Amino acid sequence: MPQEVSISYQAVKSKVYKLVDAMVEGDKNSVEVQESIRRWWNLIHPSDRAVAQKYLLMVLEKSNSTLGAIILGLPDAKEVKAVGQMDSQTIPARSDRSVVSSLV
Repeated sequence: MPQEVSISYQAVKSKVYKLVDAMVEGDKNSVEVQESIRRWWNLIHPSDRAVAQKYLLMVLEKSNSTLGAIILGLPDAKEVKAVGQMDSQTIPARSDRSVVSSLV
């Protein structure tokens, strides 16, 4: 029997932040992050998935808002060069809930 995981808001936030940190540090790439979140999702009991999805969307929305605030808080960045271009096609839009909804 597979082990089930906690779906408290704090546990979900911790999972997301660990994945972000792993990607920032270069320990995981986007495919590995996606696979990790799929494995985590499969450990959540089906009756708990609606709450887990709610918490996950809350964390992702707040994280997205935080990143936006950081970007807007930067001083005039004429001397700052982008390290790499973000491919907008690989980043789901904030309103695109189908990625998480398909996990349910």
